[in-house]
Amino acid sequence: METRSKEANLLANGRPLLLLCMCLGIFLGCSSSDDGDDALGNWVDRSIFDGTPRSGAATFTIGDLGYMGTGFDGDDRLADFWVYDIQGNFWSQLASFPATARSSAAAFTINGNGYVGLGFDGDNELGDFYRYNVAANTWDTITPFGGSARRGAVAFNSATHGYVGTGFDGDNDKKDFWRYDPTLDTWTELVGFGGNKRRDGATFAINDKIYLGTGVSNGLNQTDFWVFDLTNESWSPLLDLDDDDDYAIVRNSGVGFSIGDKGYFATGDSGAGASIDIWEYDPLTDLWEEKTPYEGTTRQGAIAFSNGSRAFLALGRSGNLYLDDNREFFPLEEEDEDD
Repeated sequence: METRSKEANLLANGRPLLLLCMCLGIFLGCSSSDDGDDALGNWVDRSIFDGTPRSGAATFTIGDLGYMGTGFDGDDRLADFWVYDIQGNFWSQLASFPATARSSAAAFTINGNGYVGLGFDGDNELGDFYRYNVAANTWDTITPFGGSARRGAVAFNSATHGYVGTGFDGDNDKKDFWRYDPTLDTWTELVGFGGNKRRDGATFAINDKIYLGTGVSNGLNQTDFWVFDLTNESWSPLLDLDDDDDYAIVRNSGVGFSIGDKGYFATGDSGAGASIDIWEYDPLTDLWEEKTPYEGTTRQGAIAFSNGSRAFLALGRSGNLYLDDNREFFPLEEEDEDD
């Protein structure tokens, strides 16, 4: 009864109660809008791919040019090859990949040229490899991959060598890694990776380190996360991708890329179907932060171009729908759905 008496006094005075309510409303409003829960990140539409929509394409980036080819359109494996001009925002078709049409191939770059190989032709896993001469727009055969033929492998490079590992060879998921020497045209198996077998994993590069995670094996999305030091070719484990209960990073068939000193995993199959979410990794803290989701359709088997300061996510599939859209990611901007 005493509480009601005080309320009655406030009601009688009128103005104090109104002032109290206004102050309380302002306080709650500020708390709601500034609580830090809204993720940063903005996706901006860029030039739609000129060719056939697809998933499982091979891709690499050299300077301000993103190269993409092969893949699967829902009916056929493909062998066409394209380049996206990051500065000019347009696509151009190049000389076609010279071998069997395929999907789930691997690609890396060395000394300004691209290397593409492995994959799946619809019947068999493949082990052949080719060098794309950027200046001449021609393809050359190189020594076949040193390990077993496979699809869904990851690939990356240093300034002088290419690296390929993991994947599925038709019978077994793999965890071996191989180094390619372009001067000798040879493959050498490396040791030291203590992670799990997987296919359809993803990587991103920050300075002289490569970060590897995600992927699937025996029907289970993998949670381990590793860093490869290119200077001494050594692997080190990092915090698992499910280390925090608030994380939802675990997936397969997603993409990895980097912008500045941060790395990203995006889209893919989380185990509940194709997704659009994206997570940002800080190597200084070994922690992840969720960013604004991709503004297009949910997807897996997409591609990503990144020149270190700009990044683009494109193509992929959502169920039986094959996609040809393309968007640039700005991690520090607020979402704007109208761009």
